[in-house]
Amino acid sequence: MDVTAVRTFVAVVDAGQFQEAATDLAITPQAVSKRVAALEKELGVQLFTRDARGARPTIDGQAFLPHARGLLQAAERAIASVRPGSRALRVDVIGRQLSLAGLLRGFHLAHPETELDVVTLFDSDTAVAAVRDGTIDATFRAVTMPGRQLPRGTEAALVFDGPLHLFTGPGHEFANAPALTPAQLAGRRIWMPGNLPGTEWAAYYDEFAATFGILIDSVGPDFGIEPLLDTIANSTTLATFVSEQTPLVWPVGHDLRRIPIKDPTPLYPHSLIWRTDNPHPSLATLRRHLTSAYPGRPDNGIWTPNWSRPVQPNTP
Repeated sequence: MDVTAVRTFVAVVDAGQFQEAATDLAITPQAVSKRVAALEKELGVQLFTRDARGARPTIDGQAFLPHARGLLQAAERAIASVRPGSRALRVDVIGRQLSLAGLLRGFHLAHPETELDVVTLFDSDTAVAAVRDGTIDATFRAVTMPGRQLPRGTEAALVFDGPLHLFTGPGHEFANAPALTPAQLAGRRIWMPGNLPGTEWAAYYDEFAATFGILIDSVGPDFGIEPLLDTIANSTTLATFVSEQTPLVWPVGHDLRRIPIKDPTPLYPHSLIWRTDNPHPSLATLRRHLTSAYPGRPDNGIWTPNWSRPVQPNTP
């Protein structure tokens, strides 16, 4: 349905005359008549009766009017959702079942007046390019994997370090351990089918595994978190890594275990990346919320990759 024709119909109803509607819309009366006629043809009904007093909606026109107004309101909301300066704050969280989504939920609870548009982009290059181009306002990423730098005009701030847990089924050798060290995992098989080459999380776990002699098995296919939990629950040899704050729910019969890793505690680093000249009024609020909530990284007792610190953007 032609939104312009619907807008013209509503303008005629509000003005009561085709001539006045034409003036309000800054078009000719002939253009108004043409648009209304096209809409009547599409609907198969007559929308107006015209007499010396002007134009009055028919019974069909009266029935159509509230829906026409609703259609125009929906169109305005659709336009506002993508119009720079008026759309909701658009933030990439990689996955809605990860701890990062929890960070945004915390922000939303603290600032319920801020409109949020949560998107999920897969790889870092796509996300950072979307920030650079203004398609999204910010993304959470591990900054920066080997060989990568932020584009000029973007910045990053460390906002969250996620401690790792070992995730096992009840029959695994470590299922009843209160805690583990990375050294105890040496030679053990950790199944992570989502670790695709070229992603920042694969770079993180590759370095973690190389440092402590752990075997990362990324053989897929990756069917998502629920099938992975099903497999882990029924295995005596497979385990995986999850963040301490990753919200997971599984059937009671699975009896899955989350075991903290300590001495040192591996931290998965998350930075917020944004474009320095982004004018969105809520971006600064998000940044302040996240940076004020970040307690800082401990000086000892932790492990992170050498490349996990934010770097300066490229210069021309």
